[in-house]
Amino acid sequence: MKAHLLTKRINRITISNNKDNITRTNAYKRFYHTHSEIKWTYLASFVSRNAGWSMSDLMTDSLVVMLTNEWRRRLFMTFERINWLIFSDVYPQLLIYEWSKKTGEPCFDKLRYFHVSAWMIKQWWQFWYDNNQDRLLKALIINEQHVIEKPVICAPFFKDALFDRPVYEWQERLHFSIVIFPSSKGELYGTSVKNFTNVKERVILGYKLAWILFESPEREAIRNYFEKQPFTANRSIDIPQLHHVKVNRFPFRLLCPEVLHHDEARKDWSLDKSFQPNLLLKMQKQSPEKYCLTSWYGQKQKQIHVASNLISHVQEHLSNDKKRSFHDIF
Repeated sequence: MKAHLLTKRINRITISNNKDNITRTNAYKRFYHTHSEIKWTYLASFVSRNAGWSMSDLMTDSLVVMLTNEWRRRLFMTFERINWLIFSDVYPQLLIYEWSKKTGEPCFDKLRYFHVSAWMIKQWWQFWYDNNQDRLLKALIINEQHVIEKPVICAPFFKDALFDRPVYEWQERLHFSIVIFPSSKGELYGTSVKNFTNVKERVILGYKLAWILFESPEREAIRNYFEKQPFTANRSIDIPQLHHVKVNRFPFRLLCPEVLHHDEARKDWSLDKSFQPNLLLKMQKQSPEKYCLTSWYGQKQKQIHVASNLISHVQEHLSNDKKRSFHDIF
């Protein structure tokens, strides 16, 4: 296939699968089923599930009470922008790899047409010849976190409106930085990052999550859940074995409409000498100190329930305004 036709086809497929959290999550899962050697897609699909759950959580009664419409809007857009940007960067890489497998000829030179970093292109070439799956897994973790660093984490809109605000500390208390992996045995596993705005800390988080999925004693029970439980992006539906308080069971697409993104000119992050991806690549994956989160999750739900009830009680005595609709935040 001619380069311009292949590029057009890949762009079309990427756009169609990058419409919302559900299409992204399912696209990663399908790709992993077909190309299980690309371990990152398993991790990405699970992390994308977590993003969808957090986005739906913003529409629950508890968080509608605890956070203003504006803060819920900001958090929602942060989740959406990060996950959209990562997908738009990585999915063409996956499709180029798939095409290379199909033809038997590596065509990673074409990744430049999709603004993939020079560093990541080198990693694909190396993987083609040495088939080092763990190295590629780590490289993709490093790449995705650097892809979002300047366009999102350091961008004035997100930095000034969210990350530099004291209220952002609430996101840790509301478990937005926690990534959880349910298991078929009813337990929850996962870990979190405290300094989300630090790229190295986000990479280390990715390494820890990869350890849980691929090396922990619980990996098979987690895999069983992943394979058998359909994804709806609603935490109370997708993890039915756990007790949830003040939840809604509305479909994700009813609560969270599709967002139209503007794609600015992309710059190659690997040209920035302040980044040191090769040093991060040499770091070993490690297990979290504590990664069974079942009890923690139950306590967190109770805390949110108590806090929202307290705020509701205070508001009822201060104002007679009617509660705003979920759709008011859009």
